[in-house]
Amino acid sequence: MVIGLVAVAGRRGETQEWNTPATAALVERAVARRAGMQADSGLLAFEARAHGFVFFLGQLGEELTTPRLIKADQLVVEVYWRAPDHSKQRIVGWRDRVDLPAGIQYHRDHLGIVTNGFGDRIRLGEGDEVRDVPHPLSADGRLVYDYALSDSLTITMPQRAVRVHEVLVRPRDVAAPRVAGALYLDAADAELVRFRFKFTRSAYIDPTLEDITVELDNGLWDGRYWLPRRQEIEIRRHTEWLDLPARGIIRARWEIGDYRLNVALPESEFRGPEIVAAPADQRAAFPWPDPIDAAIAEAADTRVLSLAEVNSAVQELVGGRALSALPRAQAGARSLSDVMRMNRVEGLALGAGWVLRPWNGLVEVRSGLSYGTADRRLKGSVRNSSTRGLWQWSLAVSRAVQDVGDEPLASGLVNSLLAQEAGLDYGDYVLRDEARIAVRGPLGPRSALTVAASVERTANLDTVAQPVFGTYRANAPLGAGRFAVVRVSAEQAGGADGAAADARAGVSLEVGVGDSTAFARARGSVRVQVPIRATALAVSAWAGWGSNDLPRHRALLWGGRGVVQCEPIARCGGRYGVAGTAEWRFGSTLVVAPFVAAGYVGGSVSGAPWAGTGGIEPFAGVATEWFRRLLRAEVGAGLRTGRVGVQVDVTRDLWAIL
Repeated sequence: MVIGLVAVAGRRGETQEWNTPATAALVERAVARRAGMQADSGLLAFEARAHGFVFFLGQLGEELTTPRLIKADQLVVEVYWRAPDHSKQRIVGWRDRVDLPAGIQYHRDHLGIVTNGFGDRIRLGEGDEVRDVPHPLSADGRLVYDYALSDSLTITMPQRAVRVHEVLVRPRDVAAPRVAGALYLDAADAELVRFRFKFTRSAYIDPTLEDITVELDNGLWDGRYWLPRRQEIEIRRHTEWLDLPARGIIRARWEIGDYRLNVALPESEFRGPEIVAAPADQRAAFPWPDPIDAAIAEAADTRVLSLAEVNSAVQELVGGRALSALPRAQAGARSLSDVMRMNRVEGLALGAGWVLRPWNGLVEVRSGLSYGTADRRLKGSVRNSSTRGLWQWSLAVSRAVQDVGDEPLASGLVNSLLAQEAGLDYGDYVLRDEARIAVRGPLGPRSALTVAASVERTANLDTVAQPVFGTYRANAPLGAGRFAVVRVSAEQAGGADGAAADARAGVSLEVGVGDSTAFARARGSVRVQVPIRATALAVSAWAGWGSNDLPRHRALLWGGRGVVQCEPIARCGGRYGVAGTAEWRFGSTLVVAPFVAAGYVGGSVSGAPWAGTGGIEPFAGVATEWFRRLLRAEVGAGLRTGRVGVQVDVTRDLWAIL
């Protein structure tokens, strides 16, 4: 009978003593135990069945942006093992779902499980990603790693409780190819129960790798044998030549069970490659119990292991950037609009940036310059950031043209095209000079807190460019002079792995003091998507408040494009407001989504061009997403005004890099 890690008790110590005699003795026992034949000479062979998913996701935006599922493979694998170290895996069920076109080919070992705990030398990607990294419980590992006894955990089982020691592991030389993480050892016999770790940057062979996170969870079988039960591996890749906030993620998740112990396995069973696939007709005939959409959603909703927790724990040991393989120097931009954009206050603006990561990546220096051909202004920024444990400190100075809205009305690409060709520029701009110091750290596995203090000055900008067709509207005078500002913000990221249910939220508070006035401002937002059979209900909302002396460029804005538009100009604005949208989404590849929206904005802001709604303003319409949900169109009308609005853009998931 197998019982896994179902409950733990204990608390991580704030400080650890490294390489104590007690810790060294425990590690010695674990090394000796692991050197035996599967830690028990009574185990001669086994058969098992592994069921898993290999997800390929794209993350566009900063660290907490929800990754988007591109492709999902579901696999069932027959696993065979024989002492001392022979293993074979045979894929008998294999199906996939492709959400976006992508030519993805996996290494063979991404399609199976780790049967031997990686052995004495850890390899991934058939040696193309990581090769020959010493295992902490190998004979060589004791010479190159430090160990610290941390918590004592309890595994609760129907038959008995098993005491487990958590042993932290860090490399003695962070610059060498090593791992850092935690070993969980059975207190009675020093058997390995769980191993969670990341690699140091020099361990990565493939130059596109950013980092790899691994968690191997064993279960107790037949009351004697700790064998694989759950496994999860995440591989993150980045663009090699240009630093953009975009990455590809491979995430493999496995459940292993149906063990048959000490079965007779002939030598011929283990010939050839370790991982093979059954013939295509046999894989196609595999009896899947559920449709793949339901299987993916269930896998995401019942996730047990948390790689985000592994990342946080390992970063405490050696620092996050010491484990990242991002290049030491490369061209960089936060979006394509940083390289080229068009608007009415700059004209065609061209830019370039560079990123340096000295001292083994512990410090990042990011700089950029841009020049507007119509306003003839040089803008730029320099940001220096450093990570200490889980917290990142940054110091930045910048001069930039910024839209004053909390959320953009269009993607940068579409706004530039419409501004150039049709004279439609949806931004309202100020020239902002800022010096800023900030600290950012986690509130949880997928949430973060940022505290920032800055001195900033905003100035008016005039419309100076000319479109190919049409005429630009004037850019209102929105500059407010100099302020010292303190901002506190928190954000909660949504789910991933193709989960149908998703929830994201954020809140920000700020206080500013100027030469002759002061202000306060608060805003919160939430986005929720809930599955309803084969459909989904998506709801987004925000609410905000500002004090009486709120400066023009910090007004709370709503609408301004497409269906949601106000009078006399497209955006509604004021000191306080609340708004929300609900849409009912049908389909997956081609989405049709009827929606309703409503909002209220009130409280005038001195000198601002926007007016409030004068009451609750309702809208209704229908949206459609096509071409693998990359493009979105909306059409609808105001229920009070009857005014019809239409907009076409790429989906909002892509706006962060455009």
